[in-house]
Order: sequence, then C-alpha cells, then structure tokens
Amino acid sequence: MLIGLVLVLTSVVVGSTVVAAADDRTAMYAAREALVPGRPLTEDDLVRVDVQLGSQRDRYLSAGSGLAPDHYVLREVAAGELVPAVAVGSLDQVAVQALTLSVDAGSVAALTVGSRVDVYVNPADPRATGNDAFTGPVLALEGVSVASLPKTSGGLSGGAGGDRPVQVMAPKDRIKDIIGKVDDGARVTLVPAPGSGGGGS
Repeated sequence: MLIGLVLVLTSVVVGSTVVAAADDRTAMYAAREALVPGRPLTEDDLVRVDVQLGSQRDRYLSAGSGLAPDHYVLREVAAGELVPAVAVGSLDQVAVQALTLSVDAGSVAALTVGSRVDVYVNPADPRATGNDAFTGPVLALEGVSVASLPKTSGGLSGGAGGDRPVQVMAPKDRIKDIIGKVDDGARVTLVPAPGSGGGGS
C-alpha cells in the first residue's frame, strides 16, 4: 500500500513538472518563407510558434505583442527558422539594395528566392571586334541573396535559352560600379555560393 502511494505521488509530481514546462513556452516568430536582407518585414512573412527557449528567448523575435511597424530584414533567415532578433532592424540599418541583373537562363534554373549567389561580371573587351569578346570574368559580389526570380505558370519565363532578369540584394556601395560595367556591355553570371546548395539557404 505504501509503495502504491509513493508511485501515485511520484506520478503527480512528474505530471506537474510536465505541465509547468509546457507553461514555459513562449510565442515567437518563425519565417514563413525565406527572408532576404533589405526587404520590409510584415506579419504575412511570419508564422507564430510556441517554443521553450528558457534564457535564450531574448535572442529571437517575440510574437507576444505583435510585429512593430517599419521593420526590415538585415540578414538571411531560412524558411521555418526562428527569426533572430539581430536579423531585424530599421531602414537606416539596411546595408543592401535590390539590383536587377540580366543573366543567362542556365545560371538561374537551380536558384530559388533566398539562394545565396556569387555574381561574376565579364567585361566586354574594347579592343576586340564582335559582340562575344570579353576580357574574362571577375567576382563582383560574394554570397548575396536572391530576392526575386522570373516566373510564369511553368517556372522560368520564356524558353530555355536567352537571358532572365534576377533581382539580388547587393551592397549599396557596389551597385554603381556593377551598373557601369553592365552598361558597357559586360555579361553577368550567377554561381550558387558555397554551402547554399543552389537553393534556399
């Protein structure tokens, strides 16, 4: 009888502990889809999740009081990831700007919004004749996020060949130089950054 009473008391204590632990869950925001730097952040971009974080809760974006206005994404956040507090800030903290590049369709096919890519620029050779003479590619941007891709009901717009417009979030101080090279006839190629797997990061 005594053993049975001890077991009952133990089960009550364990049950109370589990309930108390469940009550420690905190409402936080996770990314509904991949978030890329420079974009305004709205509640449509987020999903509320209840998680146990303990002393780590201040490191992430709380959903307890809703999302304050005029928030922007400062760094990449993968789909489903809890949004780190340091990944969100004000407009004046944003160091990147949307840059649309026309690139060969072959370098677009493996990409998704949120992919990280290296941008190579191949300047036209002013000494050569013809439209296909270039001086050789140089790395212009490293590990930037893809913000948008051309889409139709079948995926990429148009056929398999030709160029496609791709928007990347580029450092503001690099945009002028890249636009200048493109206007002078340079070709642009996107290469998935190491670790990105060619898809979302």
